[in-house]
Amino acid sequence: MSLRDCPRLITLEGGEGAGKSSALDALARHLRDAGAEVVTTREPGGTPLAEQIRGLLLDTHHEPPAPETELLLMFAARAQHVRETVLPALERGAWVISDRFTDASFAYQGAARGGDAGFIAELERRVVGIRPGLTLLLDVPVAVGLERARRRGETDRIEGEQEAFFERVRASYLARARAEPDRFRVIDATRPMNAVAAEAVAHLQRQIEMTASDIAHG
Repeated sequence: MSLRDCPRLITLEGGEGAGKSSALDALARHLRDAGAEVVTTREPGGTPLAEQIRGLLLDTHHEPPAPETELLLMFAARAQHVRETVLPALERGAWVISDRFTDASFAYQGAARGGDAGFIAELERRVVGIRPGLTLLLDVPVAVGLERARRRGETDRIEGEQEAFFERVRASYLARARAEPDRFRVIDATRPMNAVAAEAVAHLQRQIEMTASDIAHG
């Protein structure tokens, strides 16, 4: 089974404190101002059941899941998210913007936790089946991102990991961006949020134009 590219699926990736939520809001406003239907969502989560799984994954008050448990719960939530939220929106012609998608599992459950990248790729093919048309990687040094995240208040289970964990996450994201330059755009997220949002919107506008051109040419 091969992955199907979805030009109207836009994903935001990056480590903790990268500013994905603010960028997502700017992207959604741009699309809505252009008259498009937009569905904004997140992972893990995006449906009532997937949000319950998110709670299990991020809660600090029960025993930590084994790495394999974390990976499979992530894909259980993702399967529900894709079937109940993402695919129905894409099929009716909407744009979907997701705060994280499958790339996050390669970075977090793969590189950072030591999971088998081949197994994750197999889950992606069999459980997810789709790939974003555009992935915006908001890149920020780990120490800067963690300081931002901790200023927001109480951290969840994954945000509480050590810096070395997040260095592996960042390295994995950057490696994936180098390996797939047609899909990824790396944005320097150390800059003021308005500059980050403006660059994100510019990349989205190019994706809109390319998608319209592809449709026009059949």
